[in-house]
Amino acid sequence: MVNIGYHSAKMQAQIYRFVYTKAINNIVRFPLNQHQKVNINIYSFSCQRDLAIQVANIRSFIRHVGIPNKFTVISDGSYLPNASKILCQIDPCVDVIEWKNLVVGDIPKPISNYIFNHPNRAIMAFWRRLAVLTSIAIEQPTIYTDSDILFFPGAKEIIDLCESNDSLPWYLPDCLPSLDERIILDENEKLNPVNAGFFLLKQQINWEKALDRVTQLIDSPMYFTEQTVVHLAMHNNQAKPLNKEKFILSNDDQFNYLDNFDHNKIALRHYVNDVRHKFWLNLIN
Repeated sequence: MVNIGYHSAKMQAQIYRFVYTKAINNIVRFPLNQHQKVNINIYSFSCQRDLAIQVANIRSFIRHVGIPNKFTVISDGSYLPNASKILCQIDPCVDVIEWKNLVVGDIPKPISNYIFNHPNRAIMAFWRRLAVLTSIAIEQPTIYTDSDILFFPGAKEIIDLCESNDSLPWYLPDCLPSLDERIILDENEKLNPVNAGFFLLKQQINWEKALDRVTQLIDSPMYFTEQTVVHLAMHNNQAKPLNKEKFILSNDDQFNYLDNFDHNKIALRHYVNDVRHKFWLNLIN
């Protein structure tokens, strides 16, 4: 039987994305009516193709959390000057910087092996993102967010986490293990899977042990290798899971027309590939 609701939702999402993209120059100038500033630095990695998604991501954060010290969009190298200008029109806190201009010091191996010439562009982009995140100084509470995340009214909890005295990292729990098992040495290391799409740091974490696994055990990364590095690094640094009831990563409602979650109560949802169409159905801009 054809799931009419699911297919209708996907078609509606395509229309919404098309309209949003066409109206992007007007959308970025539309006021957000947010005046609260928050002592948070935000980084997000994206590409020219994801311009509209990135705009929606930034606007939802500012609306529901506040105006951060800076919201840095890390370009994979594909953003055109006009697209960067569009992003910067959202708010003065937004800047677009090429990934290589954010890397501080020597790029650790094995990252340096994969950021220039890997045949898979997506995998190369993951490692470029990791090159930045392993080298930037964490001087204030710092969040990394994928562009396909929307923030909702419950995101005020993020401010509480940033202002708490707890210095340990926080990570977004994945709904199932999406790991490169070649660098997993024990079954227990698969527990409490980490999604690399959102995390909060108050100090730089030690990435060395996780990266050493890659050097020692594999010749070339696959799609989930970089996420596995994040997973291992978070657990090596005693990171804590964010509340699964408020920080949502789920595909249980993939075939439903609507989200299964009360947007007035959750902090965010990561709209991963299986539910990406729902990103556009839940947009308020």
